[in-house]
Amino acid sequence: MEKIFTRAMGLLLFLVVIWGISWSIYKVALDFTPPILFAGMRSLLGGIMLGLVLLPSWKRIRWRENWRAYCISALLNAVLFYGLQTMGLDYLPGGLFSVLIYFQPVLIGVFAWLWLGESMTALKITGLFAGFLGIVVISADSFGGALSITGIILALLAAISWALGVVFVKKMSGTVDSMWMVSLQFVIGGAILTAIGTWLESWGDITWNFSYLIGLGFGSTFGIPIAFVIYFHLINKGEASKVAAFTFLVPLIAVLTGTAFMHEPVTYTLAIGLALIVTSIYLVNRQRKRTA
Repeated sequence: MEKIFTRAMGLLLFLVVIWGISWSIYKVALDFTPPILFAGMRSLLGGIMLGLVLLPSWKRIRWRENWRAYCISALLNAVLFYGLQTMGLDYLPGGLFSVLIYFQPVLIGVFAWLWLGESMTALKITGLFAGFLGIVVISADSFGGALSITGIILALLAAISWALGVVFVKKMSGTVDSMWMVSLQFVIGGAILTAIGTWLESWGDITWNFSYLIGLGFGSTFGIPIAFVIYFHLINKGEASKVAAFTFLVPLIAVLTGTAFMHEPVTYTLAIGLALIVTSIYLVNRQRKRTA
């Protein structure tokens, strides 16, 4: 049991590091590419790469029985999540947008309680909102700029689509192969986003330099297939809300990465935000004492 717990913690930490550093990598790459094409290409390539690895087990796809599940997952976890996220960033400061996106763990806690039958206690509710407050504190310094109702709505819709997508994948884990679910959701979703990007944007606006290729390469290997395989593996093995609580660490790592490599300022709010996030993870994962 201890070995399994240690392995799960190692995977969780690896996951939050991947997603945490990806914000800075993508931020640099987006200076050289239209956003929807970038989201579509890294999703499509990531899904294809994972599919090639899974090819020997292609019979597990069972397309006729599961195509609806693959399409719903692609819509929620790729098309809507990345599409709404891309559009919303044009309307809001990055800090505020990331706060709204990372309302997702709170939503997962609610949706998992409603549709997966997971427990919901006062401690868990307190923990989820403490983690969200930690994200608010960490990102508060970058709230500058005009607020947009459109941007707020798009960010919240992106968070809702991601939360619904995670709960849907867990709900379907007993009937659909989870690895193929990850691969095909990004192949389908990435193809749709690339098509939308081709229609709305221009391939000629892509600058095929080192920074862009690093962003595309990272996204299509670590950022999407590897990260989401780990994430959904952990979600399927444990309570969705408990795993989701650890993703509160992602914006913290993103800020620390920006501080270390992009010379962004360090503020006392980081320590306050970290304390709230650690408290959140403890409260959400705390086991209730059993009565004799």
